[in-house]
Amino acid sequence: MKVSLIVPIYNEANHLEEFLNQLDKLELNADKQLVFVDDCSKDTSWSILNNFSFQSEVIKQKQPENRGKGAALRRGFELATGDLIGVQDADFEYSLDDIPAIMEPLLKGKADVVFGSRFKKNAPQVHRTFHYLVNRILTILSNLFSGLYLTDMETCYKFFRAEILKNINLESNRFGFEPEITAKIARLKVRIMEVPISYFPRSYMEGKKITWKDGVAALRHILYFNLFQSPKGFFKAEMPKKYIPSGTQWL
Repeated sequence: MKVSLIVPIYNEANHLEEFLNQLDKLELNADKQLVFVDDCSKDTSWSILNNFSFQSEVIKQKQPENRGKGAALRRGFELATGDLIGVQDADFEYSLDDIPAIMEPLLKGKADVVFGSRFKKNAPQVHRTFHYLVNRILTILSNLFSGLYLTDMETCYKFFRAEILKNINLESNRFGFEPEITAKIARLKVRIMEVPISYFPRSYMEGKKITWKDGVAALRHILYFNLFQSPKGFFKAEMPKKYIPSGTQWL
């Protein structure tokens, strides 16, 4: 079993080498592949990435122009060859130590998709008030329209069986990836679990990129993908039939 960790990078030079050290040394109960997609960084991130001596299997790709996190993730998903695929930000807001627990339900065959939740009761509750409130509101709205019951739709940590993720048509270029992927997996017959994770939010001075504009865009994406876009184009024809609800007419 191999897991591919997709890491979008944009202007992370200040801490990137330390992050790469920790990620490269991370031990998992599976073979590990690291897929880095540099979103046309303006700092020295690409140079740091290229000069780092990895022990892990690595794929590196640079976008020809800055297109956003969602576009970088799509490229990473295309390049990944693992049986499982997970999303990892190139910073220290999320603890790498939580990844084994997120992967466990997938490795044991108990889940098809696992979200790491910052808001489960037994997860450390350290948040910035504004972002906390926005995330909770967006999650509630996403649940209302998708029919799922999640505590943290906007979490970075999302892990999938590759045969599911690679057969979903994705289109969001920025942070709309989170509500889009949630809306689309809600249409499938998949087992979704949440695992509590820790969270250490950084400030804008430390490099945080998401803003209130992305919150407004997330709301628009929730409405669009759950209510207004036809699900007919959500999935590729290669999506395994076991994940398609019986009686479905929109493939």
